Amino acid sequence: MYVVILGALTALGPFTIDLYLPAFPSLQSDLGVTEAAVQLTLTGTIVGFAVGQLIVGPLSDKVGRRLPLILATSVHILASLGAAMATDITTLMVFRVLQGVGAAGGGVVAMAMLRDLFGGYPLVRMLSYMALVNGLAPILAPVIGSQLLLVMPWPGIFWFLAGYGLLVILAVSVFLVETLPADRRGSSGATALQRYRAVLTDRIFIGVLLVGGMNFSGLFSYLSASPFLFQGTYNFSEQQYGLLFAVNSLGIVAGVQISARVLRRIGPQWVMVYSTATMLLMSLLIVLFAQLGFGLWGVIVPLWFYIMAAGFTFPCVQVLALANHGAQAGTAASLLGAVTFGLAGAISPVVGLLGVSATTMGGVMAVCISAGVLFLWTVVRPRTVPPLG
Repeated sequence: MYVVILGALTALGPFTIDLYLPAFPSLQSDLGVTEAAVQLTLTGTIVGFAVGQLIVGPLSDKVGRRLPLILATSVHILASLGAAMATDITTLMVFRVLQGVGAAGGGVVAMAMLRDLFGGYPLVRMLSYMALVNGLAPILAPVIGSQLLLVMPWPGIFWFLAGYGLLVILAVSVFLVETLPADRRGSSGATALQRYRAVLTDRIFIGVLLVGGMNFSGLFSYLSASPFLFQGTYNFSEQQYGLLFAVNSLGIVAGVQISARVLRRIGPQWVMVYSTATMLLMSLLIVLFAQLGFGLWGVIVPLWFYIMAAGFTFPCVQVLALANHGAQAGTAASLLGAVTFGLAGAISPVVGLLGVSATTMGGVMAVCISAGVLFLWTVVRPRTVPPLG
């Protein structure tokens, strides 16, 4: 039950961000705005999600895990209701940012709770479950969103998210106990600044932060471009688009689950060496095949392997980021989430600004993961990472 609830907490953020992706064309038509304006609502949500984590994480280290989670999710519910009733793009943007801030509590607190309870390889196993949710949720959310659009207009998606948030609060109130011991809360004397300093002076943490940010940026470049690419260029229906995401989700499931088993024998830094190299190769193949005129299959085949390699990367990033920061688990998790989602929010709209096509999508993905490879070798430096305890 605990793992299920923590998984639901972790999924709240990605669902908030991605559930409405299939509705992008409808939003564009109903609100009379451009593709780039619709994509900016996605960017606003991601930025809000990043900022919210910087608030919730340190607060959860100071006062405990449950209270910040309940307060943040309450903000999410109210913002979801506001977004459902928005009639113009500006109002929608404001409430989407607030939705992101409110959704930030789930992922941060779930990871911090796991770090409170586990260490070493048990932590690897538990984080692999959370990484599976983190990886699956952005992929499955558009599938669910596309099915919701069969029975309701796009505002219904935000009513659905408000209901999800309410269920989260009820589950936390009834089933989750406080995992942060009293002697590690405010009475420990550590300030938010001291917690940030503890993690930001760790070279390996900084490197993993940057690699994780580039990994997410590449994935979100695909997510933000895909509604227009597949529904526009390739004439997919909303449901066909959702089915494509369902197929892609199999790749991320495979990547996360195989990665969790490989981590028992191979250090996470070395798994990332191979996974990031694979992502770079697949993104370059998307560009090459698009230029050669291979059509739809030239996009979706390398894309599937790219997403699978991203699945390999997720648990490695989380394990390396949290392994040495049990005393600042909330702060470390908040920084990890803020930077990864913040970078993704800043970079993913570039595809729309350049003009949505398979070439621009694959090109932005290639640039992102190239930076990730660079950070892995120059900042993390795999040979210097100590073995897990």
